[in-house]
Amino acid sequence: MSIAIIFNNKNPDTWQKALNKKLTDDTVEIYPNIKNPDDVKFIVCWKPEEGVISKFKNVKVIQSVGASVEHITNTQKIDSNTVVTRIIDHNLSMDMFEFLLSSILFNMKNLDYYSQQKQLQNWSPRNYKAIKEVTVCILGLGEIGSFVSEKLSNVGFSVKGWSNSVKNIAGVQSYQGEKGLYHSIEDVDYLINLLPLTKQTENILSKRFMSSLKKGAFLINVGRGEHLVEQDLIQLLDSKHLSGALLDVFREEPLPKEHPFWKHPNITITPHVASLTNVNSAIDIVVENYLRFKNNQELLNIVSLKKGY
Repeated sequence: MSIAIIFNNKNPDTWQKALNKKLTDDTVEIYPNIKNPDDVKFIVCWKPEEGVISKFKNVKVIQSVGASVEHITNTQKIDSNTVVTRIIDHNLSMDMFEFLLSSILFNMKNLDYYSQQKQLQNWSPRNYKAIKEVTVCILGLGEIGSFVSEKLSNVGFSVKGWSNSVKNIAGVQSYQGEKGLYHSIEDVDYLINLLPLTKQTENILSKRFMSSLKKGAFLINVGRGEHLVEQDLIQLLDSKHLSGALLDVFREEPLPKEHPFWKHPNITITPHVASLTNVNSAIDIVVENYLRFKNNQELLNIVSLKKGY
């Protein structure tokens, strides 16, 4: 039995060395240099090429090295006997909280505006709200969303959250289901998208939905690029219904140089860096799952293929 690493845009060498160090009795190979694909029962992957996993007839576990799995479930034909797992790591949650807190404060305190004014050598003070006066809504209350929402509440923000099912999170006003979706964004200053990408959530950030935000609201998308209807966002910004947006994820990455987002004055772009997988901490989760698999024990962080998360 061997482990195959299949990465599309990550360096696999670091992962191979780390796995070899911890799994001294097992073979760890990097695709496409796999001696015998039929020996592979455990795959560690990130954004594999479409259909590549079908080459491994005996694979039993597909381990994503991130919190998301749509890069696997949307591109691969997965046998019903194969389990897909993901990384749930406190470091990912903490990174996301730090990124979102800094993003909100950067906008709240008008630092983006002052950066522009510096280029014009213009001294132009602006008023700003205090944290206790600001309402944030988080779409998606999974592991990361729940952590972030509670942390933002602890800082002093008024926090709302929406998910498919009921969530009880200290300090967070929770909404659920289709009926609760629009209620969750009433009177919100910052809308943060942390939803998983499914057929139900694709294109959820549409003009119809975001028009229900109060005028001057700010969008932060750290979910997936496919959640956002791009032209709808531009229209809402140009009409000044939304004051701005920070986008960390895009339909095509890297974002093409000719894309209109680059030149829009009210859009801040970050290159999918809101929460990066730390090899040192994630490798322990991968190893733990592999050893559980070898010993016929229940795996960690199993994904529901029906739900997509």
